[in-house]
Amino acid sequence: MNERKNFIQQLDYTLLFLIFLLMCISLLAIYSAALAGQYKFDPSYFVKRQVVFFIIGTLVMVGAMLIDYDMFKNFTIPLYVIGIILLVWVHFFGIERNGSQRWISIAGNDFQPSEFVKIFLVLALAHLLFIITKENRERTLKEDCMIVLKVVAVGFPPFFLILIQPDLGTALVIASIMATMLLMAGISWKIFTALGALVVSFLGTLVWLHNNYFDFFSEHIIRIHQLKRIYGWLDPESDPVGMGYQLLNAIQGIGSGKLYGKGFTEGVISKSGAVPEIHTDFIFTVIGEEFGFLGATVLIVIYFILFYRMIIIAFSCNNIYGSYLVAGVIGLLVFQIFQNIGMTIGLMPITGLALPFISYGGSALLTNMIAIGIVLNVNIRTRHYMFGSEELV
Repeated sequence: MNERKNFIQQLDYTLLFLIFLLMCISLLAIYSAALAGQYKFDPSYFVKRQVVFFIIGTLVMVGAMLIDYDMFKNFTIPLYVIGIILLVWVHFFGIERNGSQRWISIAGNDFQPSEFVKIFLVLALAHLLFIITKENRERTLKEDCMIVLKVVAVGFPPFFLILIQPDLGTALVIASIMATMLLMAGISWKIFTALGALVVSFLGTLVWLHNNYFDFFSEHIIRIHQLKRIYGWLDPESDPVGMGYQLLNAIQGIGSGKLYGKGFTEGVISKSGAVPEIHTDFIFTVIGEEFGFLGATVLIVIYFILFYRMIIIAFSCNNIYGSYLVAGVIGLLVFQIFQNIGMTIGLMPITGLALPFISYGGSALLTNMIAIGIVLNVNIRTRHYMFGSEELV
């Protein structure tokens, strides 16, 4: 009885309330998006399915909360291996859509293994960093370099297998998870600076290859449809009915919402069918047009509070393994939110990343709900003290 009482008391109700708010916003936005001219059936179809996804997601979130997170260490290697096998399976036998091969079909339902691999990687890297750093907190630059190499050795296989699907957005999420967990591990800023310089040099090399060896570049490095997305991002006005069509209409829709928005289900651009995939990748267009700057700001503030709570949980945890788990979840979610919102307003190139807890879809939502369950799990099992806290173990 005392254990159950402690479990209830330790729940982060602020975090749960924020997830509930995001669920409500999601259902409203998806219903409105389904009224667009490109969907010629029951507008409540996507909402009903999303409600089912939320119910299943809540169940898996509770499941992730109930198991002592220290037990996750026992499943790390099997889950990581299963994730790699699924990505290899996708590469050879996956379902291809819109130039990308990302899905597996089971019993008539499609899912993206790459979504669940994000969680598997968080577990794997948290366990790895826990083993490496638990007894060695004062490290030399050489030791930090070795930690980075080990993290890259674990993270690169899923990163590469996802990148060649091709799915640049999810591959960058994998990179974000690695970077956030290395930051939590206290890696020297000299290494981060060197890695940043390496990334800039790599991008510069890509630009040079594009300008001087375009045939090789387009055949072996980046596919034509990916290049078109980049062109459409950098200069959408040059092809307003082609490469820049989706972005220009998304920006126009968000801008037309002005301060207060046009009202629920009253979006003109959102309903015209001018923004493809508006119920998934471009759901922020609906929010911006129909609820305006204030509505979009409310959503972003909810996200900020969500991450603030996660950061508090990560730093208050008295088990370094738990801190790494929460840091991995933060890295998983932050980049997706920044990328999704950024691409709808022209700050980032268009990728297939969903807006966490808002966009329609099962695989991504289940992954995010599991991630929140892990964070709540860590908080529930963190022992709080009136004066100070127990030393991290």
